[in-house]
Formats: sequence, C-alpha cells, structure tokens
Amino acid sequence: MFGPRILVRTLSKSTREDRFGNRWQYLSRSDHHSKVACWGIVFDLLLVCPLLRQHVANGKVFFGINHEMRDFVQDRKKNLDLVLCTKSSSHANKRSMSLFDMLKGYEIELDIIEEAAFSGLPMLCEAPVGSVLMALEAKACMTAHQRALPRLYDELNSSHLTVHGATDQAIAAGFVMVNMASEYLSPDLNKKNRAADPEWSRHKQPRDATLAVDKVKQLPRRSKPGEVGYDALAIVVVDMRNDGSHAQLVETAPAPQAGDIYMYESMIDRLALTYTTRFKDL
Repeated sequence: MFGPRILVRTLSKSTREDRFGNRWQYLSRSDHHSKVACWGIVFDLLLVCPLLRQHVANGKVFFGINHEMRDFVQDRKKNLDLVLCTKSSSHANKRSMSLFDMLKGYEIELDIIEEAAFSGLPMLCEAPVGSVLMALEAKACMTAHQRALPRLYDELNSSHLTVHGATDQAIAAGFVMVNMASEYLSPDLNKKNRAADPEWSRHKQPRDATLAVDKVKQLPRRSKPGEVGYDALAIVVVDMRNDGSHAQLVETAPAPQAGDIYMYESMIDRLALTYTTRFKDL
C-alpha cells in the first residue's frame, strides 16, 4: 500500500512557508500533512475496495474537505479533515475539485508505479456533503511528545465521538503520525532566528515516540455500530528533522509490527471490509 510512503516523500520537500519567509516540511499551523495523509488513505482504499470504486464510478460517492459535523447527542461540532459522502441536493453547487486536483494542489509526490495505479481509478470528486459514510481524521505528534499527548488524545477522542454522535452508521477512521527523530527544528522556536541561530529540540528516542504511540493505543475502538470508538485506527512512525533533509518511514519498534491492529495496512483492510459490509445497499 502506498499511503505512508507518499506521505514521507511529500513531506521531504519544504513547501510550507511561515510569515517570516521560512519554508518548512512540517508546519503545525498548516493542514498540509493532514490532507496528504487523508489523500493517501483514500487512494489506497479505492485500490483495495471494489464496492467503493463502483460507487464512485456510478456517481454515488463523493468527498468533502473540512466538513463540519455536529454531534446530535452533545451538540458539539468539529471539522473533519476529509469525509466520503453522498451528494447533498439541498445545497447550491459550488466549484468543486477532484482527487487529482488535490494531488496537484497539495503538491503530493507520486512515483511511476503510483501514478499508473492512480490513473486506473475512477475519479472521486468533491461535492456538497449529504450523508457522511466515512470520516477521516489525521493528526501528528512531531515534538514535545509528552507535553503534547493530552491535547492529541482529546482531539482524536472528540473526533469519533462527534462522528458517531451525528450518525452512528458512519465509519470513523483515525491516522496518527509520530516523529522518532532525535533532533527537530520547530517552526515555533525558529522564526526570525532560523538562518542565523537555529534552536534544536532534542528528543529522547525511542522513549518519546513510544510514549506517543502508547497514548494513541489508549483510544477506544469499536467492532460494530452502537459501540463507542474508532472503526479503524493507524499509527505511522517517521524520522523527520524538519530541516530540509529527507523524511524516513520507520518500520522498527515502536512502529506497529506485522499483524498489529494499528498497522496502516490493517486499517485499510478494515476500512474496506467495513465499507463493503455497511454500505452494500447504497
């Protein structure tokens, strides 16, 4: 499956610019990393799920970006990174984009094999959101791991609660990228001083990454509608200094290992099976 490698390849280029003119691979105030991760998930899901391909080709399924979902039970709302959905007939048409437009707009890097696979897929397009079928939430823990964990957990936990509080049949999928680099150049600490006097953040690895991975594993998961938790959840570990050097995909511990329910491949397979079971009559 291609998603994680597309993500690290894309994030190896410094394409995000802050207000001081610095260019970064990862910028916490940008949603670039989240959208690239979600794009990769949808790409892989289209490849492995024949029913989803059929629904897209037949004009039954579309996508929405930054869609606001409102929890009917608690009356809370949250913007989800990307949703797969039916098309609403009650909203005025707006200029929409396709998965191909996202590929170009977010400067997503594909290799030759991935380009060939993508060209064979039916084109998934954006549309006003009707019924949400699947909601994707992607987060990252790149530095100050221990201090960031409570907020990371709360943001991820509120996502599945909001999705299922709005519609219990919807599939809630979570994706978390954890950084295992020993040194990291933080945009928050390196604004006007980046070129002249960079301030490096030092991490105790693999301890810090392990803490983040273990915290994400505490998130609730569910096996069927009516229960509480994510329907599928993946953890990907990277080594990224954020200094312009190439990012690397980490496949050794604490990254999930073969057979682990948090493996990216396990998440995609679970999403495909759940979608096929839940929406076979769409």
